[in-house]
Amino acid sequence: MSTWNEPGFAVGSVLTCLTLLLPFSGTALAQDKAPAQSPLRIELNKVEAAGESCRTYFLIDNQKGENWKSLKLDLFALDTDGIAAKRLAVEVGPVPSRKTLIKLFDFPGLHCTRFGRVLLNDVLTCEGTTASREDCLSAIETASKIDAISFVK
Repeated sequence: MSTWNEPGFAVGSVLTCLTLLLPFSGTALAQDKAPAQSPLRIELNKVEAAGESCRTYFLIDNQKGENWKSLKLDLFALDTDGIAAKRLAVEVGPVPSRKTLIKLFDFPGLHCTRFGRVLLNDVLTCEGTTASREDCLSAIETASKIDAISFVK
């Protein structure tokens, strides 16, 4: 039997403690790497002329996420020269979990041929998934099905 003042006693005790703590180290690492919020994917899917306006079709894919009670976006249409042409605030929500939707929005007075890209400038309102508008903006992924018009944030 060894005593606390014999050589090797402290090393053995330290190794025993480390061995006992090893299973818990993975738990601590897992807590630091908590799963990020599932993204809400918003895709510019189609544009078409609607009189003097350009009608945009946005596909909202929430197959992996939680319910969004309200989601109001600040969008800018930039023309083919990259100049801000129109600003539009749109309510996308509610967006139920495990659901894909299509929402239509018109950019008045702007012909579709002048669209260069759509910018998701900001999130104006966000209810139901995160604590802040910045978190909501981070949780949104943008994409475009239209080669000539990108949708970015």
